[in-house]
Amino acid sequence: MKKVVSAIIALVIVGLMVLGYMGAAEHSHHEGGEAKAIDPKEVIFEHLGDAYGWELPFNHSTRLPLPIIVKGTDGWHCFMSSRVTGGETYDGFCLAKEGDNKGKVVQVAADGTETRPLDFSITKNAAGIFIAAAIVLCMVLSLAKWYRRNGLKAPRRTLGMLEFVVDFVYTDTIRPIMGKDAPKYAPYLLTVFFFILTMNLLGLMVIFPGGANLTGNLAVTMVLALCTFAVITFTGNREYWKEIFWPDVPIGLKCPVPMMPFIEILGMFTKPVALMIRLFANMMGGHMVVLVLMLLIFIFTGLFGAVVGGATAVFSMLFTLFMLALDTLVSFIQAYVFTMLSAIFISMAHPEHHHG
Repeated sequence: MKKVVSAIIALVIVGLMVLGYMGAAEHSHHEGGEAKAIDPKEVIFEHLGDAYGWELPFNHSTRLPLPIIVKGTDGWHCFMSSRVTGGETYDGFCLAKEGDNKGKVVQVAADGTETRPLDFSITKNAAGIFIAAAIVLCMVLSLAKWYRRNGLKAPRRTLGMLEFVVDFVYTDTIRPIMGKDAPKYAPYLLTVFFFILTMNLLGLMVIFPGGANLTGNLAVTMVLALCTFAVITFTGNREYWKEIFWPDVPIGLKCPVPMMPFIEILGMFTKPVALMIRLFANMMGGHMVVLVLMLLIFIFTGLFGAVVGGATAVFSMLFTLFMLALDTLVSFIQAYVFTMLSAIFISMAHPEHHHG
């Protein structure tokens, strides 16, 4: 019975995801009650991009306002995004409608000139990061609280599943790779795993607090990769830096032309780039495939009529359900791969001293 209920809940959640993606596409198909030609590029980038408000599911014309914090030519300003998202100008600020700053907050001068202020606004992606961090913190503190109260007694239900995942990542991934250094770096690696996993899963949801395309944002994955790069750089031992600047190769490859040191230094920066691009490309690709599948319904309906659009809707819905299920699996895999590669790169910064 529990399995049936779980399956029903899963289908409902996936169905809501599909309907949310359909709502995102339909929003661009209707504006002001009048139908217009759909622009797939606009729909995709609107859904995957950042924003100053949080779209409500099935009603993309209404958004949850977020605080806008900017420093203009006359000082600091703080107001809610609802004051400018409708095209209005508030206190000299508005959202640019065209140009390089399209969709961004700009300050409008008396002569109509638009300038970009220093922007510290809490956008949808920034708020999504705070929400993901809060969820991870609640999970970790809940598990720690259980062990403080119950000692070594195994938890059940949600905490039991959380303990299983922690044990799997640590025992089967971090400890075999890191060896004796595993306890030292496990807190960072486990935090990275759960943080990425939470952001991935929230990105698949269309209901608040989900919907922010966090790991599909190159800036977010870059910061995560830079965190691993910082750990590698500041914890690497003497032997690691010796292999970077004076590797154990024939002298002709090191002097007078430092070819091998140049390659090793270049390798230091390709590692975080690989982490950044791998996570970004996989999560962005999954979101784009789902959006394209849903947009096919509206594109075929506009080109060939309601009959062809209805037939397309059946196949698009089925493939979308499959892709969302696959994206859920990919969310776990990419969090695991990022953690595993980070552990490998960190362990490479702690080579043992070579004797003889």
